[in-house]
Amino acid sequence: MKLTSLRALLAAVEEGSIRSAARRIGVSQPALTKLVRELERELGTTLLQRSTTGVVATAQGKVLYEGATIAEREIAQAVDQIRQLGGRMIGHLRIAAVPLALMLLVPEALRTFGREFPEINLHISEELYFAQLTRLRKGEVDIALGPLPDMVPAGELVVEKLMPTTLVIVVRKGHPLRRARTLAELAEARWVFTGASTDPGYTKMLFERHGLPIPAAGAWINSTLGLAALLANGDLVGLMPQPIAAHPLVAPYLTIVPVENGELTLQLGALVRSETALKPAVRHFLAHLHRAAHHASRAG
Repeated sequence: MKLTSLRALLAAVEEGSIRSAARRIGVSQPALTKLVRELERELGTTLLQRSTTGVVATAQGKVLYEGATIAEREIAQAVDQIRQLGGRMIGHLRIAAVPLALMLLVPEALRTFGREFPEINLHISEELYFAQLTRLRKGEVDIALGPLPDMVPAGELVVEKLMPTTLVIVVRKGHPLRRARTLAELAEARWVFTGASTDPGYTKMLFERHGLPIPAAGAWINSTLGLAALLANGDLVGLMPQPIAAHPLVAPYLTIVPVENGELTLQLGALVRSETALKPAVRHFLAHLHRAAHHASRAG
């Protein structure tokens, strides 16, 4: 199966148009149509449904599209690694980070790494923990920065511990529960849970640790900025990393509730797929992250 034919399919699906796809990959429209038809003949199936408005992938086309996307990404990463192993530090490095890592670690690591390796293009995206793991396992990012999971299957991921961080309970200024001293006083409140699913996550962990029932959900949100907005403008309660709660952009609107044993300590770290851990750019960026973590720990 020719790589050029797979790239033609990728472009056609992503553009939704044979004409736009042909322009994108620099071939004529008839040539691109021929490449796709060769693929269809080879596989004995229809990959694209054509209409007056463009093209869409069939069920079979979607399967091949997903496989071709992964293959193209892996080839691009292999090319980068080969060049870097040969001493040419060029290519791309994709990083997914939770907001706390973006605030505490990424700016310093980016500054020092970028100065040492200016020809490595860094792509940084903000992701919550569960979305990070999904993208990391699919090979869409090279490094995930966030709270380390309790258990990582042996051989699947390389784990780099960077620094501890603490989650604290926060409410809006003037909240009636702002002076609560025990976790039990907050058990009847409505909480904001963070994450892409309806799992109470760290709130569940905190309450179960003290033998208390999990509080009711007032909302679920997958954004730290959204979490701050919900907490600052209502009577909800939530957990937030202490450095974010104390940040000058957030502190005027939120109060840390002085609950005894109301803190949850997590380990902030980096996760890398085993097969990409040897990529020189990845190794160097991890070293710069460790320096940034040391700097942040001393400063904070």
